[in-house]
Amino acid sequence: MNFFERVGKMALGTRLRMLSELLMDDAKLVYDMYGVSLKPKWFPVFYVISQEESVSITEIAKEIGHSHPSVSKTVKEMIKEGILKEKKDQEDGRRTILLLSEKGKEIAITIKDQYIDVENAVEEMLKDTRHNIWKAIEELEYLVEQQSMVSRVMKQKKIRESKNVKIIPYEGKYKEDFKALNKSWIEKYFKMEEMDYKSLDNPESYILNRGGAILVALYKDKPVGVCALIKPDDEYYDFELAKMAVSSEVQGMGIGKLLGQAVIEHAKSLGAKKIYLESNTVLKAAISLYQKLNFKKIPGRVTPYERSNIQMELEIT
Repeated sequence: MNFFERVGKMALGTRLRMLSELLMDDAKLVYDMYGVSLKPKWFPVFYVISQEESVSITEIAKEIGHSHPSVSKTVKEMIKEGILKEKKDQEDGRRTILLLSEKGKEIAITIKDQYIDVENAVEEMLKDTRHNIWKAIEELEYLVEQQSMVSRVMKQKKIRESKNVKIIPYEGKYKEDFKALNKSWIEKYFKMEEMDYKSLDNPESYILNRGGAILVALYKDKPVGVCALIKPDDEYYDFELAKMAVSSEVQGMGIGKLLGQAVIEHAKSLGAKKIYLESNTVLKAAISLYQKLNFKKIPGRVTPYERSNIQMELEIT
């Protein structure tokens, strides 16, 4: 069975590289056929220089989308072969410009027929395909520029791993996990305060028995995240979203978002219209998550927490 049929689309890069190598091998034969003493890898640099009166390495790199060191290496090889020459810009002595040598100019004349024949050959090949690969490559390049393959794979990794996450109601057996998970992030950035001890040491009496709720995120049945809804003393807000914590071992899997969404849905089921939270701008990832959950910054309220420097609310419609 063909390797690519077995492995599927995850070998996209390998398949494109093999196609590229196949075309490059043919390109060497084509250059020989026309008596053009160029290496195929030199072509982008040669073409840009042949079309410009004067151009620098930086300008070439930008034009062809290669790195400056890569273009610099190619230029050195072509100068050594006598195809290019360099000189200082008369208007800016700090700028080195590249030009075709006499040998390079001869190649530029010789290669014109090759350009015509290669372009016609490619056009003929494209007519024989069901799908326009040239347009497809343009689309693929655009998509990769918008979002790298690494980030796309990371997204799929999160989706797959999130299927092993369960959000469940708090039980007494998770009391130490509730405290440990929160204590870990608080002490990493700040210090434990009186209100932390009240809620973390007494979750039943301080949160649950007062009409609040706690949700626990399990990853492969291990508690890795927690979040609470606390019933505030005033009646302006229905709940305060608080004590959200996710283990550093599983951060990046989107568990915080799953917890936040689950807590908001639970608040909705209890008829909540407004949810309040407090945080600190040092916690950039947390603030970003709250914004994604549609929390909006509000003017500061009186807070019992020394570390709180931002308050946010969510209006549930």
